[in-house]
Amino acid sequence: MMHVSLRQLRTFEAVARLRSFSRAAEELHVTQPTVSKQIRLLSDEIGLALLEQIGKKVFLTEAGEHLYATCGDWLETWGRFEQTIADMKGVKKGRLRIASVTTTKYFMPRLLGPFCAQYPGIDIALEVINRDRLLERLARNQDDIYVMGVPPDGMNIECEPFLENSLVVLAPSSHRLTTLGRTVRFAELAQEHFLVRERGSGTRLTMERLFEEHGVRPNIRMELGSNEAIKQAVAGGLGLAILSDSTIGEDHLNHQVCVLDVEGFPIRRSWYLVRSKEKRVSVVAATFLEFLKSHVNLLGHPAKEVQQAI
Repeated sequence: MMHVSLRQLRTFEAVARLRSFSRAAEELHVTQPTVSKQIRLLSDEIGLALLEQIGKKVFLTEAGEHLYATCGDWLETWGRFEQTIADMKGVKKGRLRIASVTTTKYFMPRLLGPFCAQYPGIDIALEVINRDRLLERLARNQDDIYVMGVPPDGMNIECEPFLENSLVVLAPSSHRLTTLGRTVRFAELAQEHFLVRERGSGTRLTMERLFEEHGVRPNIRMELGSNEAIKQAVAGGLGLAILSDSTIGEDHLNHQVCVLDVEGFPIRRSWYLVRSKEKRVSVVAATFLEFLKSHVNLLGHPAKEVQQAI
């Protein structure tokens, strides 16, 4: 009979999912040598190698593939048991797993700060990833809550808007359209070059639908992997961009870029809290949802104490 610990399984699952010992150590809040030790003990107990590391890349062996395919279910079952016990005790302790799209990095950590201060017994695991990876995690039911701007169709989910997410047109401050002294017509905007995120991002999906509604195709000059890179490219005069107003920050204040007054903009959208209907809402998750409702005006702005932090 194998004597495998829950800690070893959690460590292996993190390394296998992230394909990285260092990232697994960061997620689990332990050192990398600790991760390596747990994987070694697990491999010794099973009697077969589970992982292979070639350079900086981590690969699963055949035995590792089989274990990874099953340990997720084990950990999910145990996690439900732990949360059931916490619920029965009425204790607001435990781990809350949140996955959010990359644009939320401008406000999610600062919303979580007051929450963690109020509930120090709750441990937050926040994954800030692109939309495709978030949808993969949602399909696998890996997290308690997901935060995104465009909830997916055809999935068994519940979603609730909780914060404004307006899209604006960003241009370099010296761009000719900034000197018109009037609202820019969409036909004029459509003639410009655009800088966009990767395919699948929520902002790009909205932009493509907008142009499709007007019967034109956007003139895409460059595809970039982050909002920061897009803002720098706009500031450099490479083109315009449609971005969430939450991403602008200091660049707007420093007058490197500006928000254009364009017909049909800003596009009023929302940030959504999304959760799988298949996952029972734990006391920890319910506590976080109630916290947001009391600290963030639905479809509005953060309440005063949170807004001061932002």
